[in-house]
Amino acid sequence: MMRGEDLFVIMPTGGGKSLCYQLPALLLEGTAVIVSPLIALMKNQVDALRGFLIEEEGIAHFLNSSLNRGQLREVKRDLLSGVTKVLYVAPESLTKEENIELLKQIKISFFAVDEAHCISEWGHDFRPEYRRINHLVSEIGSANIIALTATATPKVQEDIQKNLGLEGAKLFKDSFNRPNLYYEVRGKKSIDKEIVRYIKNNSGKSGIIYCLSRKKVEEIATFLNVNGIKALHYHAGLDASTRAKHQDQFLMEEVDVIVATIAFGMGIDKPDVRFVIHYDMPKSLEGYYQETGRAGRDGGEGVCIAFYSYKDIQKLDKFLQNKSPAEQEVGRQLLQETTAYSESPLCRRVILLNYFGEQPTSTYCGSCDNCLAPKPKIEASQEVLALLNMVDHFKEHFKIDHLVNVLAGESNSLIKSYNHHNSDFFGIGITKGRDFWRALIRQLIALNYLKKEVDSFGLIFLTPKGREFISNPRPFSYVEEKKLENDNSEDSDELIDQVRYSAAGDEKLLGMLKSLRSSLAKKMKLPPFVIFNDTSLEEMSIHYPISFEELQYCQGVGGGKARKYGEPFIDLIARYVEENDIDRPSDIVVKSTADKSSIKIFIITSIDRKLPLDEIAQAKGLDLEEVISEVESIVHSGTKLNIDYFIRQMVDDDKVEDIYEYFLNDALTDSLQDAANELGRGYTDEEIRLVRIKFLSEIAN
Repeated sequence: MMRGEDLFVIMPTGGGKSLCYQLPALLLEGTAVIVSPLIALMKNQVDALRGFLIEEEGIAHFLNSSLNRGQLREVKRDLLSGVTKVLYVAPESLTKEENIELLKQIKISFFAVDEAHCISEWGHDFRPEYRRINHLVSEIGSANIIALTATATPKVQEDIQKNLGLEGAKLFKDSFNRPNLYYEVRGKKSIDKEIVRYIKNNSGKSGIIYCLSRKKVEEIATFLNVNGIKALHYHAGLDASTRAKHQDQFLMEEVDVIVATIAFGMGIDKPDVRFVIHYDMPKSLEGYYQETGRAGRDGGEGVCIAFYSYKDIQKLDKFLQNKSPAEQEVGRQLLQETTAYSESPLCRRVILLNYFGEQPTSTYCGSCDNCLAPKPKIEASQEVLALLNMVDHFKEHFKIDHLVNVLAGESNSLIKSYNHHNSDFFGIGITKGRDFWRALIRQLIALNYLKKEVDSFGLIFLTPKGREFISNPRPFSYVEEKKLENDNSEDSDELIDQVRYSAAGDEKLLGMLKSLRSSLAKKMKLPPFVIFNDTSLEEMSIHYPISFEELQYCQGVGGGKARKYGEPFIDLIARYVEENDIDRPSDIVVKSTADKSSIKIFIITSIDRKLPLDEIAQAKGLDLEEVISEVESIVHSGTKLNIDYFIRQMVDDDKVEDIYEYFLNDALTDSLQDAANELGRGYTDEEIRLVRIKFLSEIAN
């Protein structure tokens, strides 16, 4: 943006999309207009910016239907005076004539279109108002555009670029691959029993179960509680306070499971969701990808299980009947993609990455049900050659159903209209049946022999790889599709066990350690992360420390924290080792600690001498932010530091008390962003970090 160029950014949630427009907005002359559909999140963004830049509250504003007249006058005043650098606008507000006239009177540095996938009818959250953005931008005045989204298929990307006039924009695209996630699809036979069995086998782990209807959400939550599983329900039909309460209980680990519609997930900051279960398959693979993406955000274990029944797809298809013909066509195409993913015997990860236009380097991920339990393969080079030749011969291009009907010898009016019932290809695959040919086409698409053109509602084309096969046929292994309707997934948990993270250690002990941490946290009225984080508990479950000396070498513990909180943990581990006759590792793995680095030693000794942090920075050629980061690292490792002398110089006593109280009583995690959002205006990033260091040093270490 700083060079005056149009940009298109595709970056996963939490990757820093907002920084891509916030930073240029503050540096460039004029006001950046951010178009966002999420009114609730606008306020959070504005409050965060004002908190970082306390010298001028008008630096950021939002313009939407929630403003009263007085607030609207304040926004207009700050805009016209040039104070405001960042203005968030709902797409509906952007269309109002009075707002258009207002924006014409100010200098606009650039437009940012957040959640840009909303512009496409092929996206999972289509908003018709987004279609007008480019026209409105042109009417308001010429300025560069940056479009941002966390998920977009090639078709959606093309729609975004076309509708916003960004065909020549620079594209910045991150990978869609989440290597720590395990993907599996199961049939819906005995689904309730399967879910209870899985959750009880993974006791103490947090998870989300997604259902399509509110009624089913409430039924499943009640069912789980009856079976001894702590669960709550969440959907848009609940009032705001109940939704907030249920989400907070989930974040604080007072319940293990949230059963929800897709209303749950927006803005959730829980990194250790260990499983996401889809009771019903969603309406699109984009929705599925976003929802499974809420598992394992900390890079740890994330199990994604979807229960599939073709009857559910048929129900979703019926819901499309009241829509326009164009919407029905799009909806059915998206359902077909979901069906293909569910029934395919190929690597789940390959299918997902292909869907988003990404070509994986391998067709085997080793972390999905199809890779870990592959079906038998059948030589099918002759069938592949016949199919590819037919696609090449039918120059007009056709959909999968038409091609399958020709091969299976099933005539209809469309086939007769093209005279394909008299074609040499008609009926040549009648002995194989429709299911075989449909599955073969799907596999050839996934392996890039054929291409399905979303632009033309699913017509099938040959790729260069497919043409090369026609010229030079070679062996081809066809894999039979799974019959999920009869699958009771008895061996599925064994597949998941094959991809368990080695860091998980002794699962039974880990569960006991987490229970102990939860009880201590409640007793001490502290968030669980203050005592020991998940990584520390996982290391305890691997190394079985039974002394303070051994415990302090576990990551994130250290001597101070071991002495303060460690006794009940080493007592529990010692009893567990004795009762289960555990052979402990002969050596505890020693992690690097704070005093191993010369810079850290210098900082620790300088703080002991009560030198100001800015002087410490100057002495080592660092800036203050770098020194604060080093101090945070030292404290997180378990070393206690007293920086009260510096805090008294930098932060008002009232602010220190407010920030400290927040981390003590309200914080669910030690997230800086959460703290800034909660505390609101008037608290700088630096002030929050300094008091957080004080809090963790005094309470956790």
